[in-house]
Amino acid sequence: MTKDQRTGHLAMLAASVMWGAMAPVSKYVLAAGIVGAVAVTDVRIFGAAILFWVTSLFTKSEKVDKKDYLRLFFAALFAIVLNQGVYITGVSMTSPVDASIITTSLPIVTMILAAIFLREPITSKKAGGVILGMCGALLLVFGDRLMPGGGQAASHAGSSNLWGDLLCLFAQCSYATYLVIFKNLIARYSPVTLMKWMFTFASLIMLPLSGVSFFSEPWADVPADQFAGLGFILFGGTFLCYLLVPLGQKTLRPTLVAMYNYVQPVVATFIAVLWGMDTFNVFKLVAVILVFSGVILVNGSRSRADDELTAKRRSRGASTGE
Repeated sequence: MTKDQRTGHLAMLAASVMWGAMAPVSKYVLAAGIVGAVAVTDVRIFGAAILFWVTSLFTKSEKVDKKDYLRLFFAALFAIVLNQGVYITGVSMTSPVDASIITTSLPIVTMILAAIFLREPITSKKAGGVILGMCGALLLVFGDRLMPGGGQAASHAGSSNLWGDLLCLFAQCSYATYLVIFKNLIARYSPVTLMKWMFTFASLIMLPLSGVSFFSEPWADVPADQFAGLGFILFGGTFLCYLLVPLGQKTLRPTLVAMYNYVQPVVATFIAVLWGMDTFNVFKLVAVILVFSGVILVNGSRSRADDELTAKRRSRGASTGE
């Protein structure tokens, strides 16, 4: 493993930990009923755009190719607007359990798209790692139901909704498309330049859709602890995460980047246990082992670059008569 790859893994792990922590924090903020889910999304998008522009003033200036502005617009559409906005809408329509299950589809969709568009091989080790991680994530969702009295608690988790489920799935497909289609674009620019423009375009899209409702929210009634939660969602769960993720995307394969999606429910569960919102049991321990075993398997799987290197060596050997 190269130094850049180690940096990529650390960046994705740190981002996944903060995204995982954002789940219970967001639940705490939304539970107060003062600020809605769409307003929280607007805080993330509008606030991150401002933070990235301010950060760009203190970093080396980078010129963006005019042809890439359109690509950045669509990258913002797939990675931010359709992913965040559509997912929150889907969650509001369906049950949290359904939404959690559907998020496990991200590495699978990413692996398929990477095979189609990037010609990344779907090896048995890679497929096994994705399935192993998915089993771990699903065990986190359903583990409590296997405990005594768990079925009764699960009955209060909310009702399923087909359209809500489809929206959550669409959000996962949207982010998988971003990871695969825009990999080369991500490699050309620094994370600050990339996110500055992506969040700017996302803000321009969201402003006419939810700008009026955002400014009409009862912000004066929001207590200090709720603002602190919003501050973490903006600075930790959005600004820092989207600053770190491009570092992972530059050096790691799309499927491996998507595999870190399975780390998020592990972190969310750990924090929920610490806060007394959940309890720890043997199923959660097994789930954690499955998730990280899956990540290790995918990391060790054969890549397209490995196949090309092997083909070159065989060709060189044939030409020299070895």
